[in-house]
Amino acid sequence: MNFDELFGHLGQHTVDGLAKGSIYALVALGYTLVYGVLKLINFAHSEVFMVGTFTVLGVWSLLGATDNPALGTVVLLLVAGLLGAAVASGLTAVAVERIAYRRLRRLNAPPLIFLITAIGLSLVMSEAFGLWQGRLVVGAPNVFQREVLFSVGGTEVTNIQLLTVFAAVLMMVGLDVFINRTRYGRGVRAVAQNPDTAALMGVNKDRVIALIFLLGGLLAGAAALLWVVRYGNTRFNVGFILGLKAFTAAVLGGIGNLRGALLGGLLLGVVEVYAATLTQSNWEDVAAFIVLVIVLLFRPTGLLGESLGRARA
Repeated sequence: MNFDELFGHLGQHTVDGLAKGSIYALVALGYTLVYGVLKLINFAHSEVFMVGTFTVLGVWSLLGATDNPALGTVVLLLVAGLLGAAVASGLTAVAVERIAYRRLRRLNAPPLIFLITAIGLSLVMSEAFGLWQGRLVVGAPNVFQREVLFSVGGTEVTNIQLLTVFAAVLMMVGLDVFINRTRYGRGVRAVAQNPDTAALMGVNKDRVIALIFLLGGLLAGAAALLWVVRYGNTRFNVGFILGLKAFTAAVLGGIGNLRGALLGGLLLGVVEVYAATLTQSNWEDVAAFIVLVIVLLFRPTGLLGESLGRARA
């Protein structure tokens, strides 16, 4: 146990964990949106994220991205990558709902059928990209050079870390405002609370469900850009472990709770970095799931535990 390393650089490890957990949080928001409305675990959401990572690389390749470009080019590449990934992931998420889940809903299929379908679709999408793009790690040009922006008490904060955490918090706040303070958000909450009553009140349930899949896909696309900026690569199964972590973050914070997804993601990232520092990097996954089990033993509904249908403005 390397306690000296952990406590000697606690601030640095915490910042690293928050940046890592921010990506989990953005993907977790997609899981929690779908579960909050449909009580469905959309395990294919991890592949929606994977599509976004490949889209970022594709857009950058089309724009001729190179290592360490000028500042104006960096901004262009980031904006183009974000738009491309958001559109691709959003459309993929809507297609997943339309192809895999809508007919099952109309047939009143049991929850187990939805779960098996989600897992099967996840594997199909992952393997399809593996056959198309190959099974090797696909690298990205270093378009966003890591720089230390400021230091507080020996804790350095880089531009990538600040961008990742700021983006995650901003998007969660924006989504929370949209769900709780807009007309479309009221429709989402109405369907989450009682879909039959919402339909009687004139809410188009199919349109609301398509909307939440679209929103989850857009957030997954943003997470994909941040992943490529942070790690500089992707591969066909990049979403598998990350999807499990994001789902864990959603459950940890209280699945169905938007703020809980952010809290769970940030906490999970910090726990993983602490565990990797104390032991070895291959123990971080074990630590993450141990923390989940411990929290659920005492808080079965997660840390915040409020469902989307009971969310208040």
